[in-house]
Amino acid sequence: MREISVSAVLRAKKMRFNVVNEIKLSYSREGNCERLITDSRDAVGVFREHFDSDEIDYRESFYALYLSQANKVLGIKKISEAGISSTIVDVRIIMQAALLCNASCIIIAHNHPSGNLKASTEDVKMTQQIKEASKFLNIQLLDHFILTSTEYLSFSDEGLL
Repeated sequence: MREISVSAVLRAKKMRFNVVNEIKLSYSREGNCERLITDSRDAVGVFREHFDSDEIDYRESFYALYLSQANKVLGIKKISEAGISSTIVDVRIIMQAALLCNASCIIIAHNHPSGNLKASTEDVKMTQQIKEASKFLNIQLLDHFILTSTEYLSFSDEGLL
């Protein structure tokens, strides 16, 4: 009798290792406002609604805004949040969400708690990586914004994109 229960436990353990994990992704257009983005001010307005105004001068955050082919907002996603002077951005997470919501365009933004609007070498490098990944997936990177609590810099407007 004891052998059967040990054997059953071993079989159960063995079976558990043969199971393939199910991947579940979801995106819902429910509650989607379909706001139209026509210029940098429109996009910055959406980002400012999502950045924590109490922390914009305290810690760095990075967001991605996803748009349809008609430049209507499909959704926004916080990609990362970290320390005072940097945040880690995984390009795969940005692209994963873009594919999930069938985005045709992306706009990205992060804040500089220092109040300095100048794009760092890392900012430019990261933008290029995102631009290359977007291009490969036939998704257009429209802009990258650096925000402070009162101002913003548009990579597109400044010819940095």
